[in-house]
Parts: sequence; C-alpha cells; structure tokens
Amino acid sequence: MLHLSHFMFKILKSWLKNSPIALLLVTLFLGISTAAWTPSSSAGLPAGNAITDGNALLRYSLPIDNKPVRQLQASLEDITTQLRANRRWGAVSQDLSKASRILDKPSKLLADVPEERQSEAEAVIAELKSGVNALQEVVKTKDKEQVREQRAKLLSLVGKLEESMVKEFPFEVPAKYSNLPQLKGRATVEVKTNKGDLTVIVDGYSAPVTAGNFVDLVQRGFYDGLEFTRSEESYVVQTGDPPGKDVGFIDPKTGKYRAIPLEFLVQGDKEPTYGFTLEEIGRYTDLPVLPFSAYGTVALARPESDNNGGSSQVFFFLFEPELTPAGRNLLDGRYGVFGYVTEGKDVLEKLKAGDKIESAKVIQGGENLVEPNVA
Repeated sequence: MLHLSHFMFKILKSWLKNSPIALLLVTLFLGISTAAWTPSSSAGLPAGNAITDGNALLRYSLPIDNKPVRQLQASLEDITTQLRANRRWGAVSQDLSKASRILDKPSKLLADVPEERQSEAEAVIAELKSGVNALQEVVKTKDKEQVREQRAKLLSLVGKLEESMVKEFPFEVPAKYSNLPQLKGRATVEVKTNKGDLTVIVDGYSAPVTAGNFVDLVQRGFYDGLEFTRSEESYVVQTGDPPGKDVGFIDPKTGKYRAIPLEFLVQGDKEPTYGFTLEEIGRYTDLPVLPFSAYGTVALARPESDNNGGSSQVFFFLFEPELTPAGRNLLDGRYGVFGYVTEGKDVLEKLKAGDKIESAKVIQGGENLVEPNVA
C-alpha cells in the first residue's frame, strides 16, 4: 500500500498534544510566516483568515477575473464569519447591502460572460437579487440557522454565475502527459460507502492530470468494492489499493502501472508545476490554489520516495486546525490535491479501515474527460 508520509506528522502530533506552549508557538510562527510571505500575486483569494470550506475554495479557484463577482462572493462568505463573532447582525446587514449594490449593476457582472450564456447568467443574477432581498428580511428575525441556510443557496448561485464566466481551459498540459487522461474542467463524483454517501467535486482547472486519472478510474468502476485501507483520526482516510500485489492501476491496454506526476497549480501561476514538491524547487512559502485547508480535501497518495509514483490510491484529509493549520501545514506542496468533499463530510468521520466503497459514479462533468492520445 502506498502511504502519504506521516512520520513528521506523528512527531508533531505527539509534540503538540504534550505541549500547549509548543502549540501556541507553532501557531504563531505559521501564522506570521503565511501573512508575511504570501505573494501579492495570490489575488484570487481574499486576504485574512485561511479558507476552510471546500465549496468556497472551489469557487475561488475558478479561472476567472471578474472583480465584482469576487466581491459579491466575499460579502456573502463573510456572513458566516460575522455569525461566529457573537452574531454581529449589523455586520451581516452590511455584507448584504454590499451584495445588493453589486447586483444593482449587472452589466459589470455580465461583462465576462460569453454571449451564448448571457441569458442564463441574467436569470441567475435576478435570482440572486431576489434572494439577497429575502435574506435581508430574515436577518431582521436573527434566525441564525435560517440565515446560514439561505446564504448557502445564494453562494451556490454565485458559483453558477462564476462558472458561466469560464471561457476556455486556461493552459496547455505538457505534451509529455498526453498519454494520461486529463480533466479539462470539473466533474462531480458520487461515492457510496457502507457508512453513507459522499459527493466529491473534482477540479481539472487546477489539477487536470490528477483529476483526469481519478475520473477515468471512477468511470472504469475501479473503486467499486474497494476497501478503505487506512484511517487515522484527525488525519486521513485512504482507499484505492486494489486486491493482490499491485499497489495501483495496471492499464489493461499496456499491462503497465499508470504513474501520475505530482501536480500543483500555485497561487499566482498560470499553469501547474509538475514532478517536484514546492520545497524541492525552493518555493517554501508558496501555496497551491487547492490547499489542504478544508475537511474532506481529496488528494493523491504516492510513495514517499517517488514524487511521480502515485496511481489509484487517494486519501481524504480530515482537517484538524490545531495539528495541521490552514494556510500552512505539512501536506501543502507535498501531495497533489484534486478536489473536495462537498456533501457527506459526516460520513468521513465514520469510515474505518475495512469499510468499503460500494460504488463510485460520475454524475456530472464526465464530458470534460479527455482520453489519452497514447494508450
């Protein structure tokens, strides 16, 4: 079985559990390092606390450059922050007023939407405007749960509007990887387990080769019936090890192990980096567009000594803020993230080694998979 490296994590976990002062020092150090060294080119993500919601990370990682829609998203995302801060209803109302002002100028939102999608985008904007107005009334009742529920629906619409702005795949994948499947967009995968169902959104805009490999294997039925082979509380749940001596996918057309390169799209970069950890190329303080900062982050496992030796084994990251701080932890830049669990996160808590995937199915975005040029 392939393993993501966890020796350092074990040491850190033991150290932090036995030393509150150490925890404080590490948190301060990591926070200062991130704040001081995050490059200004990382304009896609808002400044401030690291984002720990997979849905938000997926919205911000879309390859678009429309400032009003990003401001609209940020104002709605901020509502949860204000609710956590002793229910600051005045600040929530300000967020909604800002969102309303942005929606009052639809031409700026529509400026980056291709002509063939304009009518659909206009309908989404109208629905957003109506929804913001309705949420402003709900805020007056100070019903925290209802506010959160309606905010989530609005952000889903924002994501739909943002997706309509994506004009084309933003870069060319190196020709050397043309023998591997590639996902030129996004796909949604439904994973049914004996403990419940998971929904995973796979992001080919940021990790086309890693995501393409996963979607291809799902469509082949590779994961159906496989066991979860590893489960560590507050760390990972891992699967994808086929029965027998093989530790990855053997392509039946070639009889060879399909090896997937380590792949990162770094904040501010126009295309991914392949084959090296960020540490190996001296980019110690840079962060991937898809970071390990959300519970249910999905990434490719690989041999510790081979950056490009991943294949079919994947792991779900069980984000624990004290042990693996968002914005700077032991995994960012070392393992390739390709998506997030967006529904069924509670199921991840229940999964143990020996539990099974009953089935995995692509329910949306399968048309974005590009088959290999060479088998």
